[in-house]
Amino acid sequence: SSEANEANHIKRDTPVMCIMGNPPYAVSSTNKGDWIQNLLKDYKKDLNERKINLDDDYIKFLRYGQHYIDKNGEGILAYISNNSFIDGITHRQMRKNLLESFDKIYILDLHGNAKKKEVCPDGSPDQNVFDIMQGVSINIFVKTSKKKKNELGEIFHSEIFGKREKKYSALSVNSFKSINWNSLKIKKPNHFFIPRDYKSEDQYVKGFRINDFFINQNSGIQTKNDSLTINIKKNDLEAVVQDFKLLDEEALKTKYHLKDTSGWTALKAKEDLLNNVGNYYPIYYRPFDKRTIYMTSKSGGFVGRPRLSTMKHFLKGNNYGLITVRQQSTFDFQHILVTNAIMESGAISLQTKEWGYIFPLYFYPEINGQQTIEQITERKPNLNIEIVTQIAKKLGLTYTNEKETIKNTFAPIDILDYIYAVLHSPTYREKYKEFLKIDFPRVPYPKDAETFWQLVKLGGEIRQIHLLESATVEDYITSYPIGGTNKITRKLSKTDIGYEPINENTGKVWINDEQYFNNVPLTAWEFYIGGYQPAQKWLKDRKGRVLEMEDIFHYQKIIVALTETDRLMKEIDKIEME
Repeated sequence: SSEANEANHIKRDTPVMCIMGNPPYAVSSTNKGDWIQNLLKDYKKDLNERKINLDDDYIKFLRYGQHYIDKNGEGILAYISNNSFIDGITHRQMRKNLLESFDKIYILDLHGNAKKKEVCPDGSPDQNVFDIMQGVSINIFVKTSKKKKNELGEIFHSEIFGKREKKYSALSVNSFKSINWNSLKIKKPNHFFIPRDYKSEDQYVKGFRINDFFINQNSGIQTKNDSLTINIKKNDLEAVVQDFKLLDEEALKTKYHLKDTSGWTALKAKEDLLNNVGNYYPIYYRPFDKRTIYMTSKSGGFVGRPRLSTMKHFLKGNNYGLITVRQQSTFDFQHILVTNAIMESGAISLQTKEWGYIFPLYFYPEINGQQTIEQITERKPNLNIEIVTQIAKKLGLTYTNEKETIKNTFAPIDILDYIYAVLHSPTYREKYKEFLKIDFPRVPYPKDAETFWQLVKLGGEIRQIHLLESATVEDYITSYPIGGTNKITRKLSKTDIGYEPINENTGKVWINDEQYFNNVPLTAWEFYIGGYQPAQKWLKDRKGRVLEMEDIFHYQKIIVALTETDRLMKEIDKIEME
């Protein structure tokens, strides 16, 4: 106790000149004392975010260290830590606050983020310096008494890619002075601690943001228990719902191996189904994978977060919506989908940072408290009329709330198809990839009516193909030649690959040791939508199941849809849109 008292005396009363270490990483931090929570308010100020991921232990240790260096007036804070703070959107005030405190900040980014599937610039594997999935950086914050009070500090950056041994070697032979530090331009409002290509920013920001254009928007449904509340087969889900109404809590937990969490409990789910009227709805679960969900109007019941304020506009089945993400963890933008049903938050990616947001084309206003959503017939465009007016003026066309046959008019569905085409342009994705990573996409205003209608046509074709509404998807380019059990037993992974090349362009997709889909284009097999490769994901999610004829036809439609998407994206790139 004497040693502890002496240590506390030093920490409390002695000026701290240097703080260094490897703080713990824990998003669900249990360190919630008032002192540190109050200090964290500086990092959360004026963020105006629904969800702020700034309670990780490593962030608290950064704030702790910053506090003591500030208290002393000068010193050095040196941590090796989780690197999510160097480019996270919700970390922008944190970065600004650090720049206000310190004269110079040095970030040595060691990368290694398995969640982002990071690779080296040349495509070779990139490994973490630790046995963890989250990327890591060495961060050195230097404070002197020379910087003016309202002046921001300087930010310097360097990085090391490659295998772990290469990184260890580079760190052991280099000194601080021998590292090639690059001075970064500080750009408001995000104050990124990584290099960004801002050459195209002036052009990019002239476009309209998706979240400004669509008035009503929300993140996807979070059931808190997908395997129970969402099912491939409606009759299987009906059996679950019936059990929840008849069995007691303990019996339910035993039968379904349930564990209560902060967002879902078996008892609340049971009470919800007994006390509230619900219904079965189709739900867009993954690309080309529509399943069934049972929902009541209650949050925190059978479905944890049903997001009904937005999802109710799809329950009549006469609507479209765009699905995209606000922030992107992976390196290429592929995160755009269309839906005609409610959607689950992981519809486009399972990465936490890449939760899907849905933007309905129309909304159905409730006229009175007695009326259910199924009874409402009137719908209104869910669009920002100011932006619509600017588009109409630029095109020289008249805007109508519903699609008309009258010449020189355009409607909400045309704008949706235009947006869908733009965001499927490979050139657009590459040109603005730095900006598409960090916020909801922006879309350029149409150049002229001719260009607009060309893109509307192509965007409409992709939309109908993705929803499997187009007759094109029934022109199968694959076959399923061998009879058998139709049971998927292959892992379809690197250890038990299901794809066998026939030539450099096509191959066989084996579902078991006897049966396969023949002539599957490699382009379709490898094609990404968001964080998924749908041709692989759809089969993986059905491992152990027996494919029915409808499933076999559905998979063949998916292959056509992916192949056609690739072709149409190339057609879009032939159109000069800006």
